[in-house]
Amino acid sequence: MRQISPAAALLAVAVLPLALTACSATPKAAPKAAPKSAPTAATAATPGALTSAAAGAPATDGPNKGLLTGTGLGPALAPASFFPAGYAVEVEGERTSGPGYRKQEVVETPTPDCTLLGGTSWTNITGITGVSFAQDDYVNKNTSEEYAQEIDVYQGATSTTVLGALGMLSKVCPAFTDDQTHGKVTVTEKPLPGVGDGAWAITETSPAWQGGTTLVAARVGSAVVTVLVSSSTDKGAAGATRLTTQLVGNLKGKSS
Repeated sequence: MRQISPAAALLAVAVLPLALTACSATPKAAPKAAPKSAPTAATAATPGALTSAAAGAPATDGPNKGLLTGTGLGPALAPASFFPAGYAVEVEGERTSGPGYRKQEVVETPTPDCTLLGGTSWTNITGITGVSFAQDDYVNKNTSEEYAQEIDVYQGATSTTVLGALGMLSKVCPAFTDDQTHGKVTVTEKPLPGVGDGAWAITETSPAWQGGTTLVAARVGSAVVTVLVSSSTDKGAAGATRLTTQLVGNLKGKSS
């Protein structure tokens, strides 16, 4: 991971998008659903990059005081029983940052990679890496429809900065090209009232898809929940809202 200097970088990430202009399955001619997202999962931190926390418990002092570790976040993810029949967890997509903390880092992104919106860890588009995370994906092997869920935790007010940046993604990335079908994907976004401490819903559609994909980001204290749901029968909005609401509820009272 790369790091640049402190608070000024956070401010840059929050305001730069306003000034910016727009910017795996085997591909099929007419896929049953929006294609299964490309894996852009965050890589688990190496032991040397972690600050230890006893048995995964939140730190009792310092900048990570009260913040959940990856081990603590794991149980807050929706369990297998939450997902519809026919969906199974992708073992390679199950990741957490473990029982310690990573160094919070910021990478300046004057030209965001809009194709990250086609992957599971799409929050990486902000360039801000939190101190802990947990994620997994559930896929219907028959239709390639997918549910992906991730929770990232940040120090201080950084979670608010991240959600603010995610709330401007449709301005920065009104469209991008899908790697699997090579079709144009149109991106629209709107607030999602009543979910967590603020939430945004992003809808992705393409003439090459049947159905669509919805991404939702919601803040719960120091944590940001991000989900991706693709569906062949609708745009995934109902499933994404339901999954986000579940994760927000799981985090209530746990995330400082």
